[in-house]
Amino acid sequence: MAGSKSPLFDTATTLGKIVAFFGVSAICGVLAAGLLVPIASLAGSSANASIEFFEELPEELRQDPLSVPSKILASDGTTLATFYSENRKPVSIDKISQPMKDAIVSIEDERFYEHGGIDLRGTLRAVASNLTSSSEQGASTLTMQYVNNQIINSGVLAGIPAEELTISGTKDYGDKLREMKLAIAVEKQMSKDEILEGYLNLVLFSGRNYGVEAAAQRFFSKSAADLNIPEAAMLAGMVQIPNVYNPEKNPELTQKRRDTVLAAMLRNQAITQEEYDEAVATDIQLKPKSTNSGCIASNVAPHFCDYVRHQILADPAYGETVEARENLLFRGGLEIKTTLDVDAQKEAIAAARKAVPADDPSDLGSAVVSVEPGTGKILAMAQNKEYGPGDSGAETVYNFNVAREYGGSNGFQGGSTMKPFTTIAWLQSGRKMWERIDASVDSYSPSFQWKASCLNLGYALAPTGYEPKNFDAGFKRSMTVDEGLYWSINTATVAQAARLDLCDISNAAYDVGIVDQAVRDEETGRPTAINPANPSMVLGTANVTPLSQAAGFAAFANNGEFCEPRALVSVKDAAGNNYKVPAESCRSAIDPDVVRNLNGTLSKIASQRVAKGTISSPIAGKTGTSNQAASTWFVGYTTGISTAAWVGSHKNSNDDLRGITVNGQTVASPDSSTWAAPLWLDYMSKVIPNYEATAFGQADSRPAPQPAPSSDSDDDDSDDSGDDSSADSSDNSDSGDSGNESNSGDSNSGNTNTTPGGPGAGNGNNGNRGNGNGNNDD
Repeated sequence: MAGSKSPLFDTATTLGKIVAFFGVSAICGVLAAGLLVPIASLAGSSANASIEFFEELPEELRQDPLSVPSKILASDGTTLATFYSENRKPVSIDKISQPMKDAIVSIEDERFYEHGGIDLRGTLRAVASNLTSSSEQGASTLTMQYVNNQIINSGVLAGIPAEELTISGTKDYGDKLREMKLAIAVEKQMSKDEILEGYLNLVLFSGRNYGVEAAAQRFFSKSAADLNIPEAAMLAGMVQIPNVYNPEKNPELTQKRRDTVLAAMLRNQAITQEEYDEAVATDIQLKPKSTNSGCIASNVAPHFCDYVRHQILADPAYGETVEARENLLFRGGLEIKTTLDVDAQKEAIAAARKAVPADDPSDLGSAVVSVEPGTGKILAMAQNKEYGPGDSGAETVYNFNVAREYGGSNGFQGGSTMKPFTTIAWLQSGRKMWERIDASVDSYSPSFQWKASCLNLGYALAPTGYEPKNFDAGFKRSMTVDEGLYWSINTATVAQAARLDLCDISNAAYDVGIVDQAVRDEETGRPTAINPANPSMVLGTANVTPLSQAAGFAAFANNGEFCEPRALVSVKDAAGNNYKVPAESCRSAIDPDVVRNLNGTLSKIASQRVAKGTISSPIAGKTGTSNQAASTWFVGYTTGISTAAWVGSHKNSNDDLRGITVNGQTVASPDSSTWAAPLWLDYMSKVIPNYEATAFGQADSRPAPQPAPSSDSDDDDSDDSGDDSSADSSDNSDSGDSGNESNSGDSNSGNTNTTPGGPGAGNGNNGNRGNGNGNNDD
């Protein structure tokens, strides 16, 4: 910042200028000798006052780290994005060409190697000129310029607004005196090469390109070590007025300035006459290359980049305030290594945009996200829309895969991807997959008490009653739990839930990180567990994110062990300091025996209904479609990779997508088999071979068949064993959504028998969301 001003340095008047002249003249003598002399040795009160002012100035230059760009890297070291306020890549003096060093010295400070920080002759000449004319002439040596740039750099890092910092053209005599004193100190501490290196790494060349290496890359696509004479002269000439001497904006002015530098080089014998003649006869030959800042410049993983950016800005490990963290990200030279697999990411983007082109007239969104079972590493995160603020429909900054606190929205209704958690609660209660349930019941009275032990009354009510419906006819009958889950029968899942504790179902989802994004805790703003006060939640009325789905289902692939999804591997700054990143966090969430039996059914869904023999590796997964196909899903996995694929409306969960034309195809009644499952299959068929896929545990075998209960309406089902024979009982094996509907319609008035806090506890005010009519889920 500018030093305190002495009244004697008020140069608004002629008297002030004369006083300043004698004062500065006296100080120049002191500075030239490099030491302070007794005041008595100087004549005049102005000199005395000047020396007193000078003695109060700082004696040591604060040299903070340079502002250096940060980079987000993929797991293999590929740069995904660069963040900078000042695009700079510091290099050592031996990595800067001799012509560049000669050019900057010749034009900025031809006696650089002769003086001790200030050039007395140049200073007196400039002072005399400024006193006798209205124009201002500079006298800064390279050392003084280095000092000034360091002061600006330190101020910016300290958060001082740029307009408050002293820049060229706004300095008074006090500012110049400070530079002089500090320049003397710097010359005693640093060699000439060290000063020149520091200056060439600090100085602004154009726009936000600082330092000679960034400038060389920006205009010539080469390193500073390879700059030739005319290139070096052009860059040296730019530093005087970077916004004017810009070869792209003002090529003629820039070339004229370059030739002035070449003349100075010739005058100082830095180049020969022959080299000069050849250089001035050469037109400026640019090979420009831009390095844009931020996620918008990433062509591999822009939305994943944005997710990482949000994580850095939200973590106090990188600064006490968001502003401090942002300053570190844009200036601290962070190397942020992530979990992203570039090969998987490229396949994910291609598949997402193949399913629904970014500019498709339907404006539907598609998303793909993969997590590694056993580690939680996010391997890929892609969507069809480009990253950007555009309103054309082809761009969005919203990340479909994540929660809103990380750049997403409120998630999407999960539909039948929620049904495995009812089955988990079923198995956890000691029941079996081959046990029968009555899926013919499609109406529950308002007085029916749905057990929910975590609520105040111990049960939930659907005040207007609950009438789950199936999408296809023929499934309102007795069936095994295995068959109900395989065909994703709504009435079957609800019949299970009617015999269970809804809190157990909510908790089963919560245990693997699946929460309701649309319901937030009032104090923390974080999403809560899915509300068990709504019986329809068992059919997927809650809003969930694709990332939470991929991570949750990864627990099914990993014997019930859930690992928090993670994107960061390591973070270190330009000085080599390491920052703490979230460690791998895994926990046992589901009994392995429960998972083994669940996978027995989910593996058949994936292999028989989705892949249909096209993938040889063991796979498992679950389909899902919400009301009017506003959201369609397939979440599937191997033991090596778990992926959620989603296609639907990213603007309105109540959109009716029946009959919509997507990617040139019109479907009257779309479901997960229409968009999401093919998207998953297209992507996973390419990446599964890159991750070890072993067999899932064998599901329990059903004991010897028992006679069907007399109440069963379909005696043919009495011997169903829950194996493939139950899956073959329908002729709709090619459908992704046979015989089911979700219940995610409008909310009815809710009950309020709640208890606060705890996983699975809800506020009870949402009631029974939906009446089950006209919903299409699998």
